[in-house]
Amino acid sequence: MAKFPEPPDVDALRAIEPAIRCVRKGTPLARIYFAGGPHPVAWNAFRRFGPTDARFDHHLPDKAGNGFMQRHRAIFYAASAAATCLAEVFQTDRVINKQRREPWLAVFALARDVDLVDLTGNFVTRMGASTAIHSGPRHRARQWAQALYDAYPHCAGIAYCSSMNGNAPAFALTDRAEALDVLPLKPEFNRALADAALTDLVAAAAEDLGYGLT
Repeated sequence: MAKFPEPPDVDALRAIEPAIRCVRKGTPLARIYFAGGPHPVAWNAFRRFGPTDARFDHHLPDKAGNGFMQRHRAIFYAASAAATCLAEVFQTDRVINKQRREPWLAVFALARDVDLVDLTGNFVTRMGASTAIHSGPRHRARQWAQALYDAYPHCAGIAYCSSMNGNAPAFALTDRAEALDVLPLKPEFNRALADAALTDLVAAAAEDLGYGLT
């Protein structure tokens, strides 16, 4: 059997008891978002366009296999540490660009508990995949994200391991989390990466990751 096959049908997956991680109210999470460029967003915006190339987009593609704006499916990526956000967001070029598209770092505390499908342990094997879901082909991971969303409607996203920052905790919150109002009204911290307050943090992360910095 392949280590990272296609997911089973929804009924078969639903018959497998999921591992659940409850991320508690008050848990601090971080997110990098882009306040400039062709598609600027707010710190708390869930992305309705998809699927993109992001690993756990659960959006359904159109008939041509492309992403589009979707009313009922949205995604919000976050992590426990700012360094994980930097590793994930800037992984393509492995250069942290503090200017292009005006990247900002927001840190916020969850406004309420949220239950997520936990992919950080052996459930990935039990459900028929493997830890390759964190680092294998992204199109296959998105198929699993779509199946998990349909199979476990009581879960509001996915807890997973960052393949770019030593398996550090990362999270993909879905539209169900948005409907639960899990985000606070305001973040506890919200600064541009170019802000002097973040100079040391960004430089340290770049050095630790081996990323360039500009």
